Amino acid sequence: MLSYYYVEWHMRELLAPILFDEDDWEAAAARKESVVYPAKKSEKAKNKSNKKRTSDNLPVHSFQSLLDDLATIVKNTISTTIDSKSFVFEKITQPTAIQQIAIDLLGISMICSQ
Repeated sequence: MLSYYYVEWHMRELLAPILFDEDDWEAAAARKESVVYPAKKSEKAKNKSNKKRTSDNLPVHSFQSLLDDLATIVKNTISTTIDSKSFVFEKITQPTAIQQIAIDLLGISMICSQ
């Protein structure tokens, strides 16, 4: 269970620009009045939260809603027959703009090795 939270923590850190999470820690730290007071959001995080849009005008997600969105990327196996020859190939669905940004932020590849 601990490993799950560790992976989630790292993913949230990488995906912060498109999540409701804080992504400008220096500005947030500068706004903090004291170590005993609650943390204050940076202006960037407030704007994301209020507008529900990123600076690139894409929708902001919660961590779970982004995972749900990423789960719509699938690998399809396609089978066809042309001139009595059978062909089978695999095709990964084209990611949306926000999905592609998440993939880029995580540093993963959509190319499958065989």
